[in-house]
Amino acid sequence: MSRILLVDDERDIINLITLHLQREDHEVFAVGNGLRALGAAIQHEPDLIVLDLMLPGLDGIGVFRQLRAEPKTRSIPVIMLTARGLTGDRIAGLETGADDYLTKPFSPRELLLRIQAVLRRTQKVTTVSELRLGPFHLDKKNMALYVAGQTLDLTLTEYKLMALFMDNPNTLHARGELLTNVWGYHDDTNTRTLDTHIKRLREKLGAFGEAIETIRGRGYQLTLPTAPAA
Repeated sequence: MSRILLVDDERDIINLITLHLQREDHEVFAVGNGLRALGAAIQHEPDLIVLDLMLPGLDGIGVFRQLRAEPKTRSIPVIMLTARGLTGDRIAGLETGADDYLTKPFSPRELLLRIQAVLRRTQKVTTVSELRLGPFHLDKKNMALYVAGQTLDLTLTEYKLMALFMDNPNTLHARGELLTNVWGYHDDTNTRTLDTHIKRLREKLGAFGEAIETIRGRGYQLTLPTAPAA
């Protein structure tokens, strides 16, 4: 059973989603105003948040930024909902760091499957022990990355990318593989989203950002110096 926070001002949508989630034994909380979302997330400590973009008080992007700025909520995965189906809106939602994005109207079953997929990815990341590679130290129990002894402030998506790279260093990760393992997509049509997150991750790594190497036309890999032969 997982704790799910729904942030949506449409009561019919809230009731429908709640019904389906409770059938799967999830515990559900709901708020209908963007200004109350952060407080609800801190109070209920959900495992995942379903966040509508069009909200009274404060829109979904504003709520998402508050969630990521607050230490107690910054690691909670978020699925964004919106009535707008334009590709640009979808990309904009994902580029903020959301874990998935779904347009209304949607099938409750599809949302449930996406929630399960995001929870599986999140749980998979957090079950691995610490990793130390060169200047990088990944503490997966506390979802923290240290570079040359300094803590980096990463979004959940950036963290999952770095965890995947560190689990398989000096190994090519195709674009489609990264999109599937981090975002849950099964194709490589959202390369703009991937490239934007890689760019931001490199910037946060500073002088060590070059360790994430672009393999032109294929994907990315974390390239670390190999030990000289004895």
